[in-house]
Order: sequence, then C-alpha cells, then structure tokens
Amino acid sequence: MSAISTVCKRELRSYFATPVAYVFIVIFLVLSSAFTFYLGGFYERGQADLLPFFNFLPWLYLFLVPAVSMRLWSEERKSGTIELLLTLPITMWQAVMGKFLAAWAFIGIALALTFPLWITVNYLGDPDNGVIFASYLGALLMAGSFLAIGSCISAATRNQVVAFILTVVACFVLVMAGFPLVLDVFRSWAPQGLVDAIAGLSFLTHFASISKGVIDLRDLLYFVLMIGFWLYASAIVIDLKKAD
Repeated sequence: MSAISTVCKRELRSYFATPVAYVFIVIFLVLSSAFTFYLGGFYERGQADLLPFFNFLPWLYLFLVPAVSMRLWSEERKSGTIELLLTLPITMWQAVMGKFLAAWAFIGIALALTFPLWITVNYLGDPDNGVIFASYLGALLMAGSFLAIGSCISAATRNQVVAFILTVVACFVLVMAGFPLVLDVFRSWAPQGLVDAIAGLSFLTHFASISKGVIDLRDLLYFVLMIGFWLYASAIVIDLKKAD
C-alpha cells in the first residue's frame, strides 16, 4: 500500500503542477452549472433536486474524463519515463493502481467542488439528500470506470490524441448500450435475454438506478468489476509494451 500511495501522491502532484488541472476543473464546474440550470431546465421544472445535473453527467464525462486518462501512460511512454517508473521497487499492479487512484482522486475533487449545486437546491427547496448522496456515489464510481477504460487504452498507444479518441468511442458505446433508442432496435428482433444483457453492460443502466437512490449490490458490483477488469487489462498491455 505504501508503494501505491507513493505513486498516487507523485501523480496527483503532477496534475496541479501545471495550469491544465485548474482549467479542467473550471470547465467542468462551468459546464455542470450550465447543464443544471439552463439546458436542464432547473427553474422551469419547479423541483428542488439535482436530476438535471446527473442526467447530463455521463455525457459530460464522455469528453472530460478521457482528457484526464489519455496522459496516464501515453505521456510516460512518449517521454521514456515509463522505463524509470518500472525500474522502481514496485510491481506493475502497484504502478497501475497508483496512477489510476491519482486520476480518480483528481476527478473526485472536481466532482466535490460541485457542492454549491447541492447547497443551492437545499436553499431553494427540500430535496431528498439521500438520493443526491447516492447519485454522487454513482457518479464517482462511473468516473472510475471511464478512467479505467482510458488507462488501458492510454497504455496501448504513445499518442495522447489517439488515446483520447479511442477512449471516447469505447465509453460512448458503453453509454449508448443502455439508451432506450438503441435497446428498441434490438427489441425488434432479439430475444429479451439479449436485450437485457446489452442493457446490463451500459453505464446508463446502472448509474440511473443508483441516481434514483437505490443502491443495489449488483450496480456496485458492476462498477467494481468494470474498474478491476480494465485495470488488469492495463497491466497486461503495459507488460506487453515494455519492449516498445
């Protein structure tokens, strides 16, 4: 754990060593507010909740989270510092976990800074804070899944732009898999079991359930397995690419 903590602290400090981190956070907060109060029709709905914010969050993640994950390994491979990192007395898994946890903590900080939205809805009305808390938990888990996918793809290429595009595409597929429009296409010819299986692979399906305040073990397990699978794949890809 000390090795993972060391890598995590090193990576987290590197985020705030440049203005990029602050620009990312500002963009995230501005877009979150715009989606909640304007595009989400917060005032027109007349309800004190953060449903508009969480409805738009997967689509916001779709572009902002890959922008964070694209540098996880691509930058290390391009600059050659990956060799230095891997010569340290740490295992491959510790390196992967440390870098992932740093990126996840960074996203978590950006998400936590949206707390004025939570305060605002409590000032304007009487929201169900249990539902809002569950939604934030689901949002953090979903961000971790996006990052894990991005980590694996970043490990496979030296080019950050390529890593960004491929991560966006992969995450878009997993978001759209639970979209009603996509499921309706499959329902027209596929058995219900296949439709349910496709919906079960989607971020939207599991996040929507948690954002309703229902913390189901199956939804938590989905995100945990998604993160674990892609991080394990990241370690395998990095090991295979060491010689490149």
